[in-house]
Amino acid sequence: MTNLRSILLAGVSSLLVVTGAQAADRALSGTITSASGQRLDGVTVSAKQEGSTITTSVYTDGTGTYYFPLLPSGRYQVWAQALGFERVRSSVDLSTARRQDLVLQPITDPERRIRQLPSELLVAALPEGTENDARMKKVFMNNCTGCHAPGYVLQFRFDQAGWSKVIDLMKVVPVTGVYPGPNTKASKILDHNQQELAAYLSRARGPAETTMKFVTRPRPAGEVARAVWTLYDLPLNPDAGIGTKYNDNDGTDWALGTTSKLGQMPHDGGMGLDGALYFTVNNPNTLATIGRVDPKTGRVSYLKVPAEDGRAANAHGLTRDAQGNFWFDVNPGRRSLGKLDTATQKITVYETPKDMVPLGGAVTMDVDGKGKIWASAADGAVRFDPATETFVAFKSLTPYRNPKGTAMTYGAAGDRDGNGWWAQMATDTIFKGDVATGKAIQIKLPDVKVDQLTVDDRAFYETVNDLGFNNPAPWSQGPRRMGTDKNANVLWVGNSWGATFARIDTKTMETRIIPFPDTTMQPYHIAVDNKHNVWGNLWTSDRIVKLDPSTNKWTMFDLPVRGTEIRHIALLEQGDKLTVVMPVYRTNQMGVMTIRTEAEMTAQAAAAR
Repeated sequence: MTNLRSILLAGVSSLLVVTGAQAADRALSGTITSASGQRLDGVTVSAKQEGSTITTSVYTDGTGTYYFPLLPSGRYQVWAQALGFERVRSSVDLSTARRQDLVLQPITDPERRIRQLPSELLVAALPEGTENDARMKKVFMNNCTGCHAPGYVLQFRFDQAGWSKVIDLMKVVPVTGVYPGPNTKASKILDHNQQELAAYLSRARGPAETTMKFVTRPRPAGEVARAVWTLYDLPLNPDAGIGTKYNDNDGTDWALGTTSKLGQMPHDGGMGLDGALYFTVNNPNTLATIGRVDPKTGRVSYLKVPAEDGRAANAHGLTRDAQGNFWFDVNPGRRSLGKLDTATQKITVYETPKDMVPLGGAVTMDVDGKGKIWASAADGAVRFDPATETFVAFKSLTPYRNPKGTAMTYGAAGDRDGNGWWAQMATDTIFKGDVATGKAIQIKLPDVKVDQLTVDDRAFYETVNDLGFNNPAPWSQGPRRMGTDKNANVLWVGNSWGATFARIDTKTMETRIIPFPDTTMQPYHIAVDNKHNVWGNLWTSDRIVKLDPSTNKWTMFDLPVRGTEIRHIALLEQGDKLTVVMPVYRTNQMGVMTIRTEAEMTAQAAAAR
């Protein structure tokens, strides 16, 4: 029988009170123009009540006008920005005013323009005109984005010696981003390419004139410009010793570049049926396993499962079941399954039997169509039945420790028929756990086409025996996290290194690779809505994506902050209302996006007049 421990937890609250909640809601609108008087469409406009940790962001329409949903009366900081322009700030008291016009000035400092760019535009600008440059760009995209988005390092400038020192460090740092010590074995791929890669990066981001070719991207329009973002600032981990409660660089001034992730809290997140936000905490701390955000006040409270060392037990993956309970992995000493009853705030911990593998790998959680819970294990996946409180384990056909490297499970999901799915990221392999037979079925994804490799390069890569989460071969797809369509027989997989989706028929196993619009886009996690739309977070792009499979239409939604590095996405569908939720990992926030209809936009415009 499962080893069961129940822990009733009183939430320990951080101190946060938002004023003005009792006052009447107000409309806020205005026009954004350039210095020459041109009205600017698709500009990001944000408002934050003084004393609050909640920021609401919208976009200007085709006439350069923005309309906020009704906001509580009070004094607000309001700011606007767009690529190529400095952020402009002002303040408005909604008790006496309803309009705030702003004028954007162009950025004249080239370095501020570069730091303002999202990661995928920085990567796109890297030179690839020669065969050698193209090879080094591929190495950088694959092997320098394991523990951070590429924009974090490309915002800095170093000469060749400096870049070589950076590579000296990164070739021994694992995907956790934590330096393991001077005796750690170096990545063969980075070690092999170090000299050429350092020279390449010094030409692009060195002291001399850059060889990068910068392009911009269209500002939000149409459906994207109707999006409303709400970001909730989270307190920094006090155990990190930073000395500030909140991140000074919270991503709201794009020209400050990508912030450090030191002290960040959230990893996975979701919205409860009551509208509260929940997130897992994966970094060592003494405070929290699960965090909760009150959506009205922004107040953050914490739930803690004690670990053996006295700290809070870490958590990683998170999913919500039909009853509104959240399921997550938790490590109080042996990595286990946790359940949070949001009505009682009670956490129950379920441990796999001693003779069964514990949860492990980069744990991803999902609820299948039969109500069973699926979670990653190091060498496969496990299924938990909440009714009988029993586990069943499914094992990968390729051992996670094998001659080519370490192939721990990354993403996991459950389909509508109750079968499970999981990915070995390092080997480009997807497995199906067939519940009827108790067996695993293997699918090997096709290689990414790479034209720039020489015969000697290919011979070298065939000798590499340390492939892993952040150490792939150039032709790797990199299946990371996945999601199933609970209203169809389809599994969707986000392939980070391949910049593709894999679409797998859960009945026939037919597999189709769908390339993203740009090879710099790296998907991370997948969620599918009731209309079969595929949602994913582009963790290197400060964007989330929606693919409509019926029309093959891609829609990219820009986040209002820079350097986000999102690793999880979740949906809440209530009637016709769709809410997209994500933990904004590096900037230490919880993010919520909704999309206004045309009718709602018209009504808000009328309210603002």
